[in-house]
Amino acid sequence: MLDWSQCPKVEGSPDKVSGAWVFRGSRVPVRSLFENLEAGATVEEFLKWFPGVERGQVEAVLECARRSLAEAPGR
Repeated sequence: MLDWSQCPKVEGSPDKVSGAWVFRGSRVPVRSLFENLEAGATVEEFLKWFPGVERGQVEAVLECARRSLAEAPGR
């Protein structure tokens, strides 16, 4: 399971977006990145639609997810 607390570009707080993990300094949930990518959006489109999110944040989130998958048992 992915431990978002290890990704410095995101934050989770019970006072912000019901405790969902969000891109640090924004109210944009991390899950919105994956939902948009799964729906066929590009990173460029996501950044355009969510101007409060920076490219470096998206890259860090994707890297955290990639590392988590690479370290998953049975991989």
